[in-house]
Amino acid sequence: MQQWQPRLIQLLSVIGIVIAFYLKLFHDGVLFLTCEVNGIFDCGKVSGTYGEFSTLFGIPVATIGLLGYIAIFGAIWLQDWLPIVRKYLPLILLGLTGGGFAFTAYLTALEAFVIGAWCQYCLYSAAIITIMLILTISFWLSVRRLKQVE
Repeated sequence: MQQWQPRLIQLLSVIGIVIAFYLKLFHDGVLFLTCEVNGIFDCGKVSGTYGEFSTLFGIPVATIGLLGYIAIFGAIWLQDWLPIVRKYLPLILLGLTGGGFAFTAYLTALEAFVIGAWCQYCLYSAAIITIMLILTISFWLSVRRLKQVE
């Protein structure tokens, strides 16, 4: 089952890993973001160390995102080694990207309606997970069509 969507999703997950790691370092106070603080954007208020919603049960949201992107990358990588992963890859990716999208939608709603500020890097990550979900649905549908033909 060689499809183009999983490889593109895997490539996007690498970009997501970089962004999430960058946000994790920011949250941990290791570096400063190049996020301009103004009335609309305030990365510190959204994902900084003292951001009210920057952690979930004590875990930085950036760490959760980082682990999610690593899981997506790993699932696609493992399909080349484990037949069981290859067999269920469309459903695995649907669960991972769907869960990531739902979590991102929740966080984006917090930015819009509760925090009142946006983190531009969080929005980049939201765009990436949205594209990944669309690609996953496309992949899942193409695999279903192939199975119907067989």
